[in-house]
Amino acid sequence: MAASQTIDIDCKSYEIDSLSDEAKSQLGNIRAVDAELKRLDRQKAIAQTARNAYARALQEELAKVEPKQ
Repeated sequence: MAASQTIDIDCKSYEIDSLSDEAKSQLGNIRAVDAELKRLDRQKAIAQTARNAYARALQEELAKVEPKQ
C-alpha cells in the first residue's frame, strides 16, 4: 500500500488527500507560482550574464578611445 503524500505548512504536516478541493487548488497555485519564480530567476541570471558581457565589450571598446578631459 502506497503511503499518502503529505505537505508541511507552518510546521504542521497535512495529508494532501484530506485537503478540501479549494485547499488543493490553492496548493496547486502556489506550486505553479514557485515554478514561475524559479524560471524567472533563471531568466534573470541569463540577462545578468549578458549584461556583464556587454559591459566587458564596452570597456574593451572604450580602451581604444582617448577620454575627453
